[in-house]
Amino acid sequence: MRQSLMHKNNCLPFQSHLRFHASSFLLDTNFSIFAFLHKQSPGTYQPFSLLRLHQSNNSKVIRAGAPAEPELGTGYFSDNDEDSVLETCITRTLPPAVTLEHGLEKIKEEVDKLKLDPPCSDSGILRIQIAVPPSAKSLNWFSCQPLSSGVFPQFFMSKETLSYMCEPPSLDRLRGVFGIGSAVSFIRSPSFTSGNWSSLRRVIVHEASEWFTLPFHSSATLAWGDSSDYSFQGAVNSFELSFYQACHHFRPAADNSNNQYKLRKFGLVDDVVSQMIYLNALSLDGNDIGFDPLLMKEVASPCQFCVRFSPAIGFSSNMLDHSREMTFSVQNCANINSLWASLIIEEFVRLGLTYFCIAPGSRSTPLSIAASTHSLTTCIACYDERSLAFHAVGYGRGSHKPAIVITSSGTAVSNLLPAVVEASQDFVPLLLLTADRPPELQDSGANQSINQVNHFGYFVRYFFSLPVPTDDISARMVVTTIDSAVFSATSTPRGPAHINCPFREPLENRPWKWNLSCLKGLENWMSSGEPFTKYIWSQHFHELNATRGIILEVIEIIQGARKGVLLIGAMHTEDELWAALLLAKHLMWPIVADILSGLRLRKILCFFPEVEDKFIFIDHFDHALLSAAVRIWAQSDVIIQLGSRITSKRVAQTLEEFIPRSFIMVGEHSSRHDPSHIITHRIQSTITQFADYLLKARFPYVSSHWCQFLQALDMMVAREISFQIDSEYSLTEPHVANIVSQSVSCESALFVGNSMAIRNADMYGRGSVKCTHNHNISSLVLSSGVPYHGIQVAGNRGASGIDGLLSTAIGFAVGCNKRVICLMGDVSFLHDTNGLALLNQRVQRKPMTILVTNNHGGAIFSFLPIAEATDRRVLSKYFYTSHEVSIRNLCVAHGVKHMQVRTKVELEDALYISQGEENDCLIEVESCIDFNLAFHSKLRKFASQAADQSLNLLSSISVSNSGFYLCKIQRMTYSLYRVQLCSPPTSASYNHDSTEFYREGFILTLFLEDGSFGFGEAAPLEIHKETLPGVEEQLRFLLHVIEGTYISCLVPSLKGSFSSWIWNGLGIKPSSIFPSVRCGLEMAILNAVAARQGSTLVDVLDSQANREEEIARHLSTVQICALLDSNGTPMEVAHLAATLVEEGFTAIKLKVARRLNPMEDVSVIQEVRKKVGSKIELRADANRKWSYSEAIHFGLCVRDCHLQYIEEPVKDESDIIKFCKETGLPVALDETIDNIQECPLKLLSKFSNPGIVAIVIKPSVVGGLEKAALIARWAQQNGKMAIVSAAFESGFSLSTYVQFALYLDRQNKETCRVMNKEVGSIVAHGLGTYRWLKEDVATEPFRTQRNTYSGFIEVSIEDSDYMLKRSELNRNTILRNFSGEKIHNYWFPMDFEDFSCSLKVKEIGVSNKSNVTVFLHGFLGSSEDWIPIMKAISGSTRCISVDLPGHGESKIQNHPQKKASLSIEVVAKILCKLIDNIAPGKVTIVGYSMGARIALFMSLRRYDKIKGAVIISGSPGIKDAKARKLRRANDDSRARSLISHGLKLFLDNWYTGELWKSLRGHPHFSEIVASRMRHDDMYNLAKALSDLSTGRQPPLWGALRQCKTPLLLIVGEQDKKFKRIAEEMAYEIANGIPNSEDSAYKICEIIEIPSCGHAAHLENPLSVIAAMRQFSTHLERS
Repeated sequence: MRQSLMHKNNCLPFQSHLRFHASSFLLDTNFSIFAFLHKQSPGTYQPFSLLRLHQSNNSKVIRAGAPAEPELGTGYFSDNDEDSVLETCITRTLPPAVTLEHGLEKIKEEVDKLKLDPPCSDSGILRIQIAVPPSAKSLNWFSCQPLSSGVFPQFFMSKETLSYMCEPPSLDRLRGVFGIGSAVSFIRSPSFTSGNWSSLRRVIVHEASEWFTLPFHSSATLAWGDSSDYSFQGAVNSFELSFYQACHHFRPAADNSNNQYKLRKFGLVDDVVSQMIYLNALSLDGNDIGFDPLLMKEVASPCQFCVRFSPAIGFSSNMLDHSREMTFSVQNCANINSLWASLIIEEFVRLGLTYFCIAPGSRSTPLSIAASTHSLTTCIACYDERSLAFHAVGYGRGSHKPAIVITSSGTAVSNLLPAVVEASQDFVPLLLLTADRPPELQDSGANQSINQVNHFGYFVRYFFSLPVPTDDISARMVVTTIDSAVFSATSTPRGPAHINCPFREPLENRPWKWNLSCLKGLENWMSSGEPFTKYIWSQHFHELNATRGIILEVIEIIQGARKGVLLIGAMHTEDELWAALLLAKHLMWPIVADILSGLRLRKILCFFPEVEDKFIFIDHFDHALLSAAVRIWAQSDVIIQLGSRITSKRVAQTLEEFIPRSFIMVGEHSSRHDPSHIITHRIQSTITQFADYLLKARFPYVSSHWCQFLQALDMMVAREISFQIDSEYSLTEPHVANIVSQSVSCESALFVGNSMAIRNADMYGRGSVKCTHNHNISSLVLSSGVPYHGIQVAGNRGASGIDGLLSTAIGFAVGCNKRVICLMGDVSFLHDTNGLALLNQRVQRKPMTILVTNNHGGAIFSFLPIAEATDRRVLSKYFYTSHEVSIRNLCVAHGVKHMQVRTKVELEDALYISQGEENDCLIEVESCIDFNLAFHSKLRKFASQAADQSLNLLSSISVSNSGFYLCKIQRMTYSLYRVQLCSPPTSASYNHDSTEFYREGFILTLFLEDGSFGFGEAAPLEIHKETLPGVEEQLRFLLHVIEGTYISCLVPSLKGSFSSWIWNGLGIKPSSIFPSVRCGLEMAILNAVAARQGSTLVDVLDSQANREEEIARHLSTVQICALLDSNGTPMEVAHLAATLVEEGFTAIKLKVARRLNPMEDVSVIQEVRKKVGSKIELRADANRKWSYSEAIHFGLCVRDCHLQYIEEPVKDESDIIKFCKETGLPVALDETIDNIQECPLKLLSKFSNPGIVAIVIKPSVVGGLEKAALIARWAQQNGKMAIVSAAFESGFSLSTYVQFALYLDRQNKETCRVMNKEVGSIVAHGLGTYRWLKEDVATEPFRTQRNTYSGFIEVSIEDSDYMLKRSELNRNTILRNFSGEKIHNYWFPMDFEDFSCSLKVKEIGVSNKSNVTVFLHGFLGSSEDWIPIMKAISGSTRCISVDLPGHGESKIQNHPQKKASLSIEVVAKILCKLIDNIAPGKVTIVGYSMGARIALFMSLRRYDKIKGAVIISGSPGIKDAKARKLRRANDDSRARSLISHGLKLFLDNWYTGELWKSLRGHPHFSEIVASRMRHDDMYNLAKALSDLSTGRQPPLWGALRQCKTPLLLIVGEQDKKFKRIAEEMAYEIANGIPNSEDSAYKICEIIEIPSCGHAAHLENPLSVIAAMRQFSTHLERS
């Protein structure tokens, strides 16, 4: 919540409350109506307000004849202000509106409903808000308010950056906030005359939308009090007054006329530099206020703002009020040429067109001088008319209004043609003023004289050739011609307009007498700021009434669609984007968005799964259509296309091949954009109007499996494309497009060149990237239901030429007033190098980043059929136009910063640097035509393969009504086993005196609802850095959350689907699961699915196994590499190796680096090689134990032993490549990849060196089969062996690994086929650890066999499958089983002096009175919140959670004539009494938020009861007394609103706070909020909020220095506020301990939980459990 800003004014005949939200400065066109309570006369009311503002030295109030004003002072609550009350504003959010007008209508309707059913509370503040389109309308709206208005205050605020705003504020470009009216009236106290103000009685606290650009809110706020003077009816009446004025004084933003002159009626004589001031108040997030006292803080002012308190009083900042220039003067017009030129320029300015592009020339002198000397114009010059005209086209694209090009006569005019064609074809407004010779010089051979009449033919919307200036013709003709031309250029269809301007000499300002009579009829025009002719804009669509029958037909078509697709072409305005998104949400059809739509590269504002699910973006439809099967399957019956033509040729060809039943195209123009001739319904309308009409219609939602399949298919293709791009070490052009799309921020824009640039961006740009905007926009997403922000993207696709692209991009940057990234090819850049001259003129433009992909020619021709049929020399010279031009030298010549990049890292660094620069920057990316062609070919092949595989997988699934799932999990159990080994594991240290060796772990058994089950195994080794107790806690947690969960049908694909399911299905951060647990879970699920389908695991993983019979026949067994510990003499080891060879092993791995001298290992290797011969593959494994010098010494000595590879020869992974190069030995990675966490491809890319020949993958160490498959795929595509290795697991795991290894081998064969590579020799996998098993967990032994033909040791699919399906657990090896534990529920009654209560208690765990853990929830929570964590740790502790008083099912009963207090002291007393009854000794207490404050209080005040405390997002309270007072009043207000408005509306407002930003992104957020509705006692819930307020709690900061109880402070990584609090707490505790830091650590430790915010125990529970285990171990040792 934000505190309101208040202003008091003794000269006003009313009292005003002016609300400036610190969070609203950048909201586009935010409109707020504040219901104003108008009172009789000042000085007669009950004192109501005081918050005094600081008077800044550089602020000034502008008055028109106003008496002197008192100074504004500083201050806050007075010390004796005990009756202070804060009123909380409750926000009611309406569904979003497609237009601003409709949004206002809905607000009015909602207020009318309130009039019929008024709120029951005596006082309150209610805000009604609605999300509406984001285009800039606020300044226009503000300026339309009449000076005679009776409703004040009025304000406009913007946060545009002044350094780039070089022209006056434009009504249709400047973004900001418009507000009118007041939500509360403030009055003077009777003591005003003495200079004193009354004490504060009530302060508005408002829940405001955070500032952002899309979307924005229109809102109304009603405030009423508990007296007749401040009634609800009065608030409604005031609202209606404000609403009426605002709605009846608004001109559409499309009306560009008189943009500048509208601002002049503000009546503000001075333009002062002012600073806005805001109150840094509290957040409605249910947590502590923090430490800073309530202070008024100065912040950087918005660049431009204006406030009016009355017709006579107001102030402004940087509004550039030109009131002294309101009349047009002819005094400076020396001759008739100058007069006409000045009239032309002045009329353009009055029409809001102030950007002029001037080419040097003599004949155009009058126009150039008039434009450049006008006070309100911005001019740019260039010696190349072609570049200049394209620059103007770019400006028109960015600003949606025309720039004016001024040229001389002759070929200067002809040079404009390419830009005119582009503007005409793509409906870009453009104005051309071409100077010309007079008629007597035409067709006479005069210099620079050509026929300029209708020079551009039908490419212009309007042409007029003015007569030669003369005073015989009325000057009215000149201005009306301009009005007509501008109207034609800006009306549908927009485009170029050409005015030819012949001039006789003198061309300069030489005096030449002219007659003033030619100005007759312009008197009013010259004395005003209005254009001469006002063209009235009319709605040609008329709400579609004129074509209602056709539209009803369209609606019927849409209603009957079963496979509808929304195709979104080029979008030009934010309102179009908004309308398209709302329509997409309404229809819930798959969305195919073109790169120029702005939605292809959309940013995701905030993760709300339930909102995102309503949008089905198909970003890689183009590549999915590479599959012939997909093209047939994906046929749609109805297509709606919004906007212009699309970029993808493949999509267009598919639509032409499989013509839909109905193709509906919507566009504002009437031109035929239908090259395939398939459109059945062509609707000429704006997208907004069309969407508005459809949004009023109801479309029955049909749960379309086709939509779900299409979305899943797109996701799989997207992952494949991402894998291919990320796994390629070299810098590729698709990677450039991908990384550039991610670099474009919400506040910037992208301009894409033609040819390969736009195609790469369209195919490989990345959408749904998290917005990096630093501000809280979650409430915007919640209210609008639109979680996406479109990116403004432009390109010259009218004629799609490569000329003028750089100039267009620069103009686009000027027009859109954003940072622009421009992506183009080298030939396009060289075609327009004169654009660099425009780049140096930083007029009204933010810095640009120009990224040129330099492949030294026209790469697009390499993709065309001609490339295969033409000699390379001809192709290079006449098509590629190969060159060696130095782009760097061109940049140096023009003074442009240049950076050249050749690697991915260099590109990322260059983009990062350029985005922080204040100067333009050109980044040159080195590329190669041939490599680019090969990589694109590879991408297409693998994308097609992925599409085929996905379609096969999806087609084999029977989707039920329950959703897109394979099956439902019934339950899961686990068993702790202990098996004896023959020898100690080679990876573990052991006692040499021991003769018995054991392996322990857990076998998971997962049951599906049909009775099928599968085994998995979680068996950590020392190398895992996991412990059995820690693993068991995670398994217990999983047993609880997995029950009843549906398994996604995409899980078997192993392409990110498991991670997605773990997060979305289980609500667990995938990175928080231990690797061995993740591996065991994946095993169990996949084996259960295989059992359910009656197939092998390899068939489940390989969706093409049934089709590829040849692969299945040849790849049905796995060869095994034997493992040999090289202890003993060389002869002894060699003898053991020979024995293994006799058994049938073809590959042996020897452990080395376990002796003191590497030369001993050399002797062993040499002896073994001599013994086994040359046909046996030998591998050595050093396990990272050698220094670099030791490894080199070993490597040089065994080069002749023909090792297949040596694993991890050096300690430091940075030395691996160096070792390969120096020794020439092949190397394999093992431990190096074990450390990979979430993004393995980035790390692996460092090891693409051919000297790395193999990757050894332990699934239980790297974190499961999915990650192992990803690593293996990277290895295989880079020509390396992918070797599956066991970690001494049981036969269940070994059998699973056999099937997994087969899947990888088949995958490798298919990869080689796609890449046209030879398949390498069969790989022997590292499963020889089975020989270590003296006994096994399975009743059936792990079966190996000797191939009767080859004599090799193998394991077959059949044998491994038999073990997985038929084997049972060997009960002799099982120590214990666990299938879950039930919660014990009971009530604990207590009686106290003032009240009695009954607490709802949940208990679980071991009956251990000496080890008890008590859990305390936060406000609005309950004991249910802790159940998953309690079940996880209940194996080692007795867990008890409580519904705190007022929460859940707990009950409180007051004694007669008594009233219970729920202060922190009382609640602690209740809990102590509970603890006394459940545990005789001390307990560990765990608390979150409010519960954390109670836990901390008990730890400091009742340390005799508390052994240790885990404080999750807790605070010791508020230090400052005045801040506590405000917080107390704030929480009291919240408590009242909870009672008045009910829990549902309270929760809706509560969870919009910044504190919950991270939690809102949790996939189970809706369920979490729904659980907050389960409270039986609303009154005492509100009382708990009030009584347990941090404003009433005594601060505990001083007590921290005497802390005797060990504390674990847990904070979320993203919770900045409580991270700071935890650090301050630790500092206080450390200062209270006289000894070393070690002592402080024993008392207090901070653990930061990754990837979460405030509610760490809900967002990342496994990491919290791990932290609690660590703390518990510390307590036990203490």
